[in-house]
Amino acid sequence: QLQASGGGLVQAGGSLRLSCAASGRTVSSYTMGWFRQAPGKEREFVAAISWRGGSDYADSVKGRFTISRDNAKNTVYLQMNNLKPEDTRVYYCAAGRVPYYYSLVLPDFESWGQGTQVTVSS
Repeated sequence: QLQASGGGLVQAGGSLRLSCAASGRTVSSYTMGWFRQAPGKEREFVAAISWRGGSDYADSVKGRFTISRDNAKNTVYLQMNNLKPEDTRVYYCAAGRVPYYYSLVLPDFESWGQGTQVTVSS
């Protein structure tokens, strides 16, 4: 199971840090990802971190968001800086279906957390 938290309301230019606490799997053995979804829209990729520690980002968040992992806490984070109103979404964390396999494709993820709302005001 994955438990996402840390969302909230912030002004444009502000920062938030999302957390994804995992139970039942070791985050350091899987690709872990963050996705986001607006009402009526498809869920979209935001960032991912591989078991090796490498990371990828959507173009829209590069340079502003940072994904990281704390193996001791079995938790993945998404640090979001310089937030923009268009970042307003529900953010979900997810884990890769297969250990030691790197993919950024949504169907290759599972165990979606419940989501956490991020709202950025202008």
